Amino acid sequence: MRIGALLAALALAACASTAAPEADAQAQAAPSLAEILEQSSAADWRAIDPDNTVYMDLPAGRVIIELSATFTPEHTRNIRELVRAGWFNGANIVRSQENYVVQWGRDEDDPGPMGAATATLTPEFSRPRRGLNVTRLPDPDSYAREVGFVDGFPMASDGRDAWMAHCPAMVGAGRGDTAESGSGGELYVVIGHAPRHLDRNIATVGRVLQGMELLSVMPRGTGPLGFYEDEAQRTPIPRVRMASDVPASERVNLEALRTESATFRAVIESRRFRRESWFLEPVGRINLCNVPLPVRVRAN
Repeated sequence: MRIGALLAALALAACASTAAPEADAQAQAAPSLAEILEQSSAADWRAIDPDNTVYMDLPAGRVIIELSATFTPEHTRNIRELVRAGWFNGANIVRSQENYVVQWGRDEDDPGPMGAATATLTPEFSRPRRGLNVTRLPDPDSYAREVGFVDGFPMASDGRDAWMAHCPAMVGAGRGDTAESGSGGELYVVIGHAPRHLDRNIATVGRVLQGMELLSVMPRGTGPLGFYEDEAQRTPIPRVRMASDVPASERVNLEALRTESATFRAVIESRRFRRESWFLEPVGRINLCNVPLPVRVRAN
């Protein structure tokens, strides 16, 4: 079944709740997420740019993060410089707050090499909406006038400005009480509910593509905000590299489903109207942060 036929089947599923019983029976055959991805073409997928990809090696395995030069170009540049200078080598996971975030960085009294990076950055909490190719969600959002996806990242907008939303697996740059207080040298990942109240108050710089299972199981900190009170509780970060600095033979060649593709629109509809046998009543709506963003290892 080609993507056009998949979309037609999904449209039928969307109408089934108010249609005749025979239409509902046909809608039960609406394609699953796995079937949609199986029918995707090579053109529906994009290779992840190694120069915007961070490999963070933990004792338990590798975490792979894609940075967004579209939304936070200065943070992307600065993080790249920090990584290449070795800033994160020897840093630690310092915080794990239940249903919220896991955070990593260096102690203030143990500064690392910054290389060509700068200590503070102009805030990149949002950017102009104009010029973005947005795949919009049809459903309303509590936090923004418009939500959707741009270049593989969840986006929200007030019509004038746009920003990346704080969905699970999204990575942000920690800061102090002033806007120009972060460098990208202190990062966190959302592991729990979507703390959308942080949107436009902090720079969201990318998302974890692989390795969330390594971060989400970190022991929860017992100090305020989940910080570890005992240094022995911390998880060391032996090495962080840009994928472009890793030999090609050692890279994980990931690719992400293009969020501007018809296949991704089919993914959205398949999740708005769940038709797997377990679901008794399809909701017909979806939250921005509940839309899956498929990633796979590229076939050689």
